[in-house]
Amino acid sequence: MNDCFIILAAGQSKRFKSQEQKQYIIYKNKHVFEHSIEKVLKLKLFKHIILVTNNSSHIQNKYFSKIKIIKGGKERSDSSLKALKYIKRFKVKNVLIHDAARPDFSIKLVKKILLKLKKYKAVVPFTLSTDALKYRHKKLIFNLNKNSAFLTQTPQGFRYNDLYKISIANKNKVPDEASLFIEKNNQIKFIKGELSNKKITYKKDIKNTKIFFGIGFDVHRLVKDRKLYLGGLKIKSSLGTLGHSDGDPVLHAITDAVLGACRKGDIGQKFSNKNKKFKNIRSTILLRKVIKEIKENNYNINNLDINIITQTPKISNLKKKLIKSISNICEISINQVNIKGKTTEKLGIIGKEKAIACEVIASVSKYD
Repeated sequence: MNDCFIILAAGQSKRFKSQEQKQYIIYKNKHVFEHSIEKVLKLKLFKHIILVTNNSSHIQNKYFSKIKIIKGGKERSDSSLKALKYIKRFKVKNVLIHDAARPDFSIKLVKKILLKLKKYKAVVPFTLSTDALKYRHKKLIFNLNKNSAFLTQTPQGFRYNDLYKISIANKNKVPDEASLFIEKNNQIKFIKGELSNKKITYKKDIKNTKIFFGIGFDVHRLVKDRKLYLGGLKIKSSLGTLGHSDGDPVLHAITDAVLGACRKGDIGQKFSNKNKKFKNIRSTILLRKVIKEIKENNYNINNLDINIITQTPKISNLKKKLIKSISNICEISINQVNIKGKTTEKLGIIGKEKAIACEVIASVSKYD
């Protein structure tokens, strides 16, 4: 099916009142807009995925080959129209438009909208208001029957050609695409939305979570005839680390820090050096297992602060590659990883290039 999913993430977030726009705030271990991208990619039902944004600095490289990114407009309706014009070349049949500020929509809702689009030209999810409603007109205030009023959500689904014609002809600012259909008295199929699919508007909409911290430390001897792995990368060196696994002190310290923050023991308990199956195993495999486990228990990494203590190699030359590797293994943004290279001023076994050490402080959040 030649369908398209458009994610609108170009808003100015005026009501959010933060230096960082709400769509780029970290929420449940991801930038807000990333939740929409990853859910739609997981579905594998859309031939085209469009992200509309005015700031591409937060977008990870892994998305570039899977989605198309276009610059947004001044208002939401401007961004929507720009996206609709852009995808005209693809001759799509159906288009779903979604506000990135709604990261908690479900895959089930998207499937339901696509199913209804086989019969209807427009499909829009809604919820009923639980509050008493009033309406102000000039100086007069009127009571509204809350049972007759409802709140529309996104994603909203449309037959592309119908939405495009109405959008091109529209000259007014509208809060959503359903408003265009209503103004033209076009039929919409309203379906039951999701209470969890709330829009992030104010700072308080991002609920407080429990935050924990953990410390990790690891040290390995440097010897000949061993490979040197740091942060999951193979480093060119005449010396390598001695260890039961691949001896990556950076990933070992990260693993211990994360396990400590989540109160899940330590790396020795999880992956004993007395177990032959872990002999020479890559530390990337071990850390990925830990990341999967903590996510299944609703823990997410907020930040990793890493000190790599070594006389050689020079960490400053490797920093960018290390951050990229670690962010990929831990499934977090590069902005959540900080690395500092330290020496011991040629003192002790580290200073004499006989060992390398790493210490890490990890911050994690738990979402209940």
